[in-house]
Amino acid sequence: MDWTIFQFLAPAIAASLIIAGIHAYLGLHVVERGVIFVDLSLAQIASLGAAIAVWQGYDPNDPQIYWMSLAFTLIGAVIFAFVKGHTARIPQEAIIGISYAVASAAVILTLSKATGEAEHLRDMLVGNILSVQWPDVGLTGGIYLVIGVFHYVFRRRFLDISIDPGAAAARGTSVRFWDFLFYASFGFVVTRSVAIAGVLLVFCYLIVPSVGGMLFAARIGPRLAIGWVMGTVVSMLGMYFSVRFDLPTGATIVCTFGLALAAMAVARQMIRRPAVA
Repeated sequence: MDWTIFQFLAPAIAASLIIAGIHAYLGLHVVERGVIFVDLSLAQIASLGAAIAVWQGYDPNDPQIYWMSLAFTLIGAVIFAFVKGHTARIPQEAIIGISYAVASAAVILTLSKATGEAEHLRDMLVGNILSVQWPDVGLTGGIYLVIGVFHYVFRRRFLDISIDPGAAAARGTSVRFWDFLFYASFGFVVTRSVAIAGVLLVFCYLIVPSVGGMLFAARIGPRLAIGWVMGTVVSMLGMYFSVRFDLPTGATIVCTFGLALAAMAVARQMIRRPAVA
């Protein structure tokens, strides 16, 4: 790689590696819980908070936008944690989908009343990881480090309620309380990541590395290691292809994730055939 290209990409590469690290771990929980689209829903709820702040007259670059987005995300965390009975016949994915649809419609309605700043808000929500600067990388790394330490300390509780919430409840664990802590910490990550990388790219960072790890490993540790390696390699390749061929960065990384996952699926089939034979 040309040194000047590397210097240009260095902050974006650092940001992508930080995002890949925390999202690969959270993706394990999301896949185990079967709430695949929870980050899209929380991101849209955060977008609603930002849209309302702009509608109220705040500049799109004002820090107040982030805090309003975060407040709405925490409201979403409460909804997903408490408006769900573990014995209810309504699947949580249905609640997540309804929340996404309602939040999306509310964002459209709000932006229709904030025409002057709507374009700036749309740019902010789409994200442009190449425009990230070192201060943003440092702040993002600090936030994710705190959340990572929190999840590490209580990793057994979070894994228990993600893998078998019924058994966790039988042991006396307050599943709804720990559900709220999970979704609240998850909301902090999503709110920050979407502002940097956009909704689609954040979704790929969350789901694709976890699925890639599941192709080759059953245990949590190896799956997480595979996800981290995949997220790191794909991020760097995607950004290099974006600059080298003058392509939109987010879309390039997303497509690179798709190609990498397809290649891993083919490799898994090739490995299994000799074993079966």
